[in-house]
Amino acid sequence: MKQAVITSPRKVEFREVPVPELKAGDVLVRIMKMGICGSDVHVYCGNHPYVSYPVVQGHEVSGVVERVGEKVDSLRVNDRVTIQPQVVCGECYQCAHGKYHICDNLRVMGFQTEGAASEYFAVDEEWIHKLPEEMSFDYGAMLEPLSVAVHALERGGDVKGKNVLVLGAGPIGNLVAQAAKGLGASGVMVTDLSDYRLEIANECGIDHCVNPSQVKVLESLLGSFGESKADLIVECVGVEATMQQAIELARKGTDIVVAGVFGAWPTVDLGFVQDRELRLIGTLMYQHNDFRTSIDLIRDGKVNLKHLITDHYTFEDFEKAYAQIEGEKDKTMKVMIDI
Repeated sequence: MKQAVITSPRKVEFREVPVPELKAGDVLVRIMKMGICGSDVHVYCGNHPYVSYPVVQGHEVSGVVERVGEKVDSLRVNDRVTIQPQVVCGECYQCAHGKYHICDNLRVMGFQTEGAASEYFAVDEEWIHKLPEEMSFDYGAMLEPLSVAVHALERGGDVKGKNVLVLGAGPIGNLVAQAAKGLGASGVMVTDLSDYRLEIANECGIDHCVNPSQVKVLESLLGSFGESKADLIVECVGVEATMQQAIELARKGTDIVVAGVFGAWPTVDLGFVQDRELRLIGTLMYQHNDFRTSIDLIRDGKVNLKHLITDHYTFEDFEKAYAQIEGEKDKTMKVMIDI
């Protein structure tokens, strides 16, 4: 089979490798779609601190079951599936207490262990989710980032009836905002410096889309949600400015979920956090139930993924996809590789 390998920054090689052998509990998936996320770009550019080369990417994927191991009983050949790309030890404190997504020895497929950027990929049955028959492979590959969003919201508690402020309208911020609406939030505001991303958020049905370079977010917040402002704030950018903004905009006692991945250590006013009794809550990846919730959100039409998928490339044009992302960052949301 054909496999794409990043051998060094900005260097992709296609190799012919054997189709994986199956263990008794494994499933062989014929990969159909692979999404590219910001972390993938960091790996491609050589900026990811926890990845060494060579590396096979691919953690946002969908496909079809090609073959199953002798002990697999929940899946059949030709089932449409996606993969939950976590490798955990099952023995550490976190795993023993139901928090395997923050396993002390966590490895992520496509980063610290082999990903699915190949024609076939073998994975244990436990990490596969069956897709509804009517769900497209594009949407199936979007379940991974949507599950990131769902888990981030879950970290802030039940959003039903709440007003939610999302800082950042990139793919994750957009999905957090949409998931909040889909899970029953009474109002959702998203901010971004990119009018293009805000336009997409508006097309996806987000209630309030605000560009901080044009209007004051506090005024928009008060105008949209009243004096109580937001009940929950989710930071999805990963830079000092928006982290500080989240703290300054929060009313006393507010929860702030930190979903953005920070490339540099931010300096923020923790005096505000202490004095206003704010809570900064981290979020990482997802669990099985987050994938199930995400499947329900898509199946029930409560999130709109159509406008987020901006480009498609063939497997052979793997490097062209990265050139598109780097060259037209402000006009690109989610890029799909058709394998």
